[in-house]
Amino acid sequence: MPRLRGRIVVPGDRLPPEVKGPEEYLVRIGDAVTPAVVGLLESGSKPSFVPLTSIYIPSPGDVVIGLIESQGVMNWFVDINSPYQAVLNVQDFLKRQYNPAIDDLSRFLQIGDYIIAKVQSFDRTRNPVLTVSEEGLGRIVEGKVVEISPAKVPRVIGRKGSMVNSLKELTGCDFLVAVNGRIHVRCPNEDLEAISILAIKMIEREAHTTGLTNRVKRFVEEEKKLRGV
Repeated sequence: MPRLRGRIVVPGDRLPPEVKGPEEYLVRIGDAVTPAVVGLLESGSKPSFVPLTSIYIPSPGDVVIGLIESQGVMNWFVDINSPYQAVLNVQDFLKRQYNPAIDDLSRFLQIGDYIIAKVQSFDRTRNPVLTVSEEGLGRIVEGKVVEISPAKVPRVIGRKGSMVNSLKELTGCDFLVAVNGRIHVRCPNEDLEAISILAIKMIEREAHTTGLTNRVKRFVEEEKKLRGV
């Protein structure tokens, strides 16, 4: 059985006062520190807390994958896998002035479409504003979008990109791992796409264990042999 990367801690457990980790998941009262959610306490010269679950809080500059939920007169409302619903203005998408007399929003984006966007602004007093005006952003027209817990995004990427680069080499697929827990997967064929999605879900499920990179490699290689790809 895979070995845990650290010791499981729960809300109420006392952590070392010097512990590092996402501050939104650490409760500090004087010298006392306790986790706000279940996570792992990793020992070392500087102990760190890694939450096993989290929510995505937008930050300007983040690249996210959003799901079009509804449309207004001058914008679309976008699910970004967060407590906050985002807004994409039609003029940003069109890169020109919008004329409601001749422009039909549903021609450009429909409910259920996925987009790759950047968080342009957000201050918690109003909806996050998205932009797709930069190169590489816009509507997703091919591939699949896989959703995982935002807490597991660093594990899917790996140290210096080791995990996601390994997946690319093994499958020949392209992966865009967004910080809000959504991953855009584009593969040469459906078998490699299915293997990639299963591997991502395996990483999410076993993110708190050691030796995961080698297990994922073995899993992908075995699946490729079984499927003949």
